Amino acid sequence: MENIYFLMLIALAILAIADLVVGVSNDAVNFLNSALGSKAISFKTIMIVASLGIFCGAIFSSGLMEVARKGIFVPGEFMFNEIMIIFMAVMITDILLLDFFNTLGMPTSTTVSIVFELLGAAVAMALIKIGAAGDSFSTVVNYINTTKATEIILGILLSVVVAFSVGALVQYVSRLLLSYNFERKAKWVGAVFGGVALAAITYFIFIKGLKGTDYYAEIQPMIEGKTAIIVAISFVIWTFLSYIVVTVFKKNIYKLIIAVGTFALALAFAGNDLVNFIGVPIAAYQSFEAWTAAGVPATEFAMDVLGKKVPTPTFFLFIAGLVMVLTLWFSKKARYVTQTEINLSREGEAKERFQPNMLSRNLVRFTILASKYTATVVPNSIQKRVEKQFTKPVIELSKGKKHELPAFDMVRAAVNLMVASVLISIATSMKLPLSTTYVTFMVAMGTSLADRAWGSESAVYRVAGVLNVIGGWFFTAISAFVAAGTVAYLIHLGGGTMIAVLLLLAVLLLIRNYIGHTKRTRAVKAEDSLSRAESSSIHGVIEESADNISKALKRVSKINDTTINGLIDQDLDALKKAKNTVIKLENEIEELQNDIFYFIKELDDSYLGASKFYIDVIGSIQDVAQSSSLIAKVSHKHVNNNHKALKKKQAEELLEINDQLVHLFGKIREVFQARTFEVIVPEIIEEKQAILSKVEGAIQKQVERTRSAESTSPKNTTLYFSILLETKDLIKANINILNLYHDEHNRSIGVKDIEVDE
Repeated sequence: MENIYFLMLIALAILAIADLVVGVSNDAVNFLNSALGSKAISFKTIMIVASLGIFCGAIFSSGLMEVARKGIFVPGEFMFNEIMIIFMAVMITDILLLDFFNTLGMPTSTTVSIVFELLGAAVAMALIKIGAAGDSFSTVVNYINTTKATEIILGILLSVVVAFSVGALVQYVSRLLLSYNFERKAKWVGAVFGGVALAAITYFIFIKGLKGTDYYAEIQPMIEGKTAIIVAISFVIWTFLSYIVVTVFKKNIYKLIIAVGTFALALAFAGNDLVNFIGVPIAAYQSFEAWTAAGVPATEFAMDVLGKKVPTPTFFLFIAGLVMVLTLWFSKKARYVTQTEINLSREGEAKERFQPNMLSRNLVRFTILASKYTATVVPNSIQKRVEKQFTKPVIELSKGKKHELPAFDMVRAAVNLMVASVLISIATSMKLPLSTTYVTFMVAMGTSLADRAWGSESAVYRVAGVLNVIGGWFFTAISAFVAAGTVAYLIHLGGGTMIAVLLLLAVLLLIRNYIGHTKRTRAVKAEDSLSRAESSSIHGVIEESADNISKALKRVSKINDTTINGLIDQDLDALKKAKNTVIKLENEIEELQNDIFYFIKELDDSYLGASKFYIDVIGSIQDVAQSSSLIAKVSHKHVNNNHKALKKKQAEELLEINDQLVHLFGKIREVFQARTFEVIVPEIIEEKQAILSKVEGAIQKQVERTRSAESTSPKNTTLYFSILLETKDLIKANINILNLYHDEHNRSIGVKDIEVDE
């Protein structure tokens, strides 16, 4: 029987390594985003500084491992076999849950997940014991450390509100004092700001670094109750050093703050969150050692040993730190997750990942109304002064360089790091395993709001994004509790066999998520993706947009062919694929439309005629996509609702039209690929007329069938007419695009427009 627990220990060790990889991918967002978003220092420097912080934090995190041993449940109430089931359930659930959120690109809290997993598994095991003993359900509180668990949960939830509010307040005051022209302020202003920020961050490093070491007990009397004195002295020293850095060395103090702050948060992440990844496996290892030494059956060995303070072997911490650093450098998912927070806090426009919802719209409306009311109360003179401080400088960039702008400036990055450091320091001094994800994310959102990064163009999207992330956090808590409890119950029923099945399932799900994430990443970089025109001349726009037309026609032809064949074969999967593909095409076209503003702004005055042509091109592509989309969606809806299939004659007519349409698309694509716009090939016009005649004939035949007793399905008839009418629009839209290029090409080279028969 001892072998099963040894094998469980090996499984837990493997899961710990996997959880470290998954956890770092999720939590890299906590300490990288301020530095990455501000672009204050190079990416390589950011990674080196963060790596040092992670490694130091991991080495000094021994003391916080107590949460996994006795922070949530009362270990003495469980036997060794029951504790091992709890720990196994927690680790299996944790790795799957975190990987799920990473795949979605959503930052979630590893602290919340581990707390609620421990709670769920412990409650499930307690209920099993209560049921076996025939005790009352109310005795479940004897098994759970309700006081500590409640304290942890409330601290985590409260951090959401506190972090957002404090971040917004500090950023607002900082911007009022420093404005956006902070680099032009007197040198002493930057020095004082540096003194405040660096004093807060270094105190944070000091507290976080020492709390987890064995030396803290020796120096505790020297620092307990002397926080104000330590911070004051630190402020004076750092202000003086900051002034030297600014005046003598002529260095940017904000870059130093961001570098030190990144190190501090990386240190906090490792020190605070390492328990979330390896706390459970280490507790299991120490339980196994105690049980083996006791020499009693697993079902009779009470786990009181976990209630005592047990140091974590430094070797385990060293290995964990190494794995975390390697993951930080090589994990692609870590980069994907960081983009969520950066885009939500970005200045100005960005590619919005989240769609607005009713709650986000109402919150934005309420804020606008509150702002208007405030404007009527605050004197105009004060409003003008405030507006002056919040006026963003106009940055002139060379052509095509707008995307190289930082997401936000160095003041906001410094405030993000300073406020997050202070809040986590306070929580650590109160011995709360605070969620660093919650704090850093909500601080970033609060500073974004105060800094007016969420304008009328983006507010509903950004607020919706924040609500989605917060909703995901609550989903984490509920799903972690339920899933861990369920897994613990299954292991109790199935024993070693169930553990093997669950581990296999976990591996398969991780592989599936990895493959799915890889496919989505490739889809973003697909060779047929549409791209925004960068040229400013009419010839350049014709060349670049012709590639988009060729790609779009290739995709529309394939979508249409898949739709028609899927409809005839009643293949719901094929129709769903066609529908999703056309939605992706429409989204890409929408992005091109959103970029029209920037395209026109960057045009040279001598080439303004290119703007009208480019607008017409995008509008024409949209017409083609809309017709294809309608055909795909009505076909999918028809089959999905189990309506009657097409009649044989209808299928034959559609297949014939589809074959001719594929051929026509191919001919038009050849024109765009070869750029032979001078003369529209007569063969194309003839094919167009032939297909239109074929469509008109099919419409007439369906009218006759409807009038006779041959057609008995209204849904079938409606679908057939919809497809034929949209096919007509699809053909005409393609010819319109061809005529558009033909006319513009000839106009650009001075050739008189030729009338083309449509």
